[in-house]
Amino acid sequence: MHLSRRTLLASATTTALPAHAPRPARLRTGFERLAADGYAVLAGRRTGVVTNPTGVTRDTAHIVDVMHADPRAGLTAVFGPEHGFRGTAQAGGSEGRYDDPATGLPVYDTYLKSGRALADVFTASGVDTVVFDIQDVGARFYTYIWTLYDCMEAAALAGKRFVVLDRPNPVTGRDARGPVLHREFATFVGRQPIAQAHGMTVAELALLFNGEFLTTPVSLETVRMSGWRRGAFYEAWGLPWVPPSPNMPTPDTALVYSGTCLFEGTNLSEGRGTTRPFELLGAEGLDGRWAAAVNGLELPGVRFREAYFMPTFSKFQGRTVGGVQIHVTDRAAYDPVRTGIALLVTARKVWDGFAWRSDDWIDKLTGSARVRTMIDAGADTDEVTGAWQEELAAFRRVRKEYLLYK
Repeated sequence: MHLSRRTLLASATTTALPAHAPRPARLRTGFERLAADGYAVLAGRRTGVVTNPTGVTRDTAHIVDVMHADPRAGLTAVFGPEHGFRGTAQAGGSEGRYDDPATGLPVYDTYLKSGRALADVFTASGVDTVVFDIQDVGARFYTYIWTLYDCMEAAALAGKRFVVLDRPNPVTGRDARGPVLHREFATFVGRQPIAQAHGMTVAELALLFNGEFLTTPVSLETVRMSGWRRGAFYEAWGLPWVPPSPNMPTPDTALVYSGTCLFEGTNLSEGRGTTRPFELLGAEGLDGRWAAAVNGLELPGVRFREAYFMPTFSKFQGRTVGGVQIHVTDRAAYDPVRTGIALLVTARKVWDGFAWRSDDWIDKLTGSARVRTMIDAGADTDEVTGAWQEELAAFRRVRKEYLLYK
């Protein structure tokens, strides 16, 4: 795709809400700006919202409840992703089709639906405009951005308008990091070739998806945030943190997730079933040698503590395992993806029991077979991370065309 088409799509599909002067003293989310403008973007429309428990206002009211109470929003349906609209389902589950007790609105299930099947759901709902408002965590394999992609594709097939309400990337939008997905490894944890830590907001991703990947672009509008700066972490904005999924309890979890989620592709626990998922890692038979080995690399902005824990569910349920707890000491210096690779490399060296999942899930998470095969061949952290720099540089060039904020 030529640059001119990308630039044209980016300028044509971004809603220019009224300018506010002077510059806002605090961040305003896409929903806050939409509501402040009297839902003008949705005027005269039958609206359906794709959201989950993270779709809240600054005072923690859910946007569905707020929109339902205001006839200007035209809200007639809700669409629930993985974990469900109200968030009652664990990983790999959803809430199904039901009527929301609080509002009486019909709730449709989007999880594991795409293409024509999802387009048929939008058609059956009777909406003409689909709104997306879900908090992302900045990692390619966090499935809500692919819910966004699938919903955009389905809305195009069904002839619906699509509106994205923007929210902060909680781990900043400073840069993209990590390997880029190879298309032959595409799954629901990575539909298209973007970096493992993409460094974008959902509105920026929507513009990227529309300009680069959708065969038929959707009629897209984005409602930007005001006051967001790319280099600030989530706590800077004074927004409530609502866990986007059961194992993403805090912004600290999001900070490490784009690296340590790779342990889902191994026989080690990634900390599910503990109060610190993705910060605690371990297995039976591991001990303090792992913490010593990875601390010896002197990775910037992070230290590793020898830790023992007993998961209440998932891997090693009810059994005591040894491993590490990640302690980020300097968020600005910390590189989660490089750290994740270093942890994999050292775990394999110090523990004879190390193994990849038999289905090679690590390949789906990293976007190719390269990380697995290089580590198996004895490559060190620098060699593994150096192998993806050319493709990452190419992605950064494309990404730059769709960034909405400084």
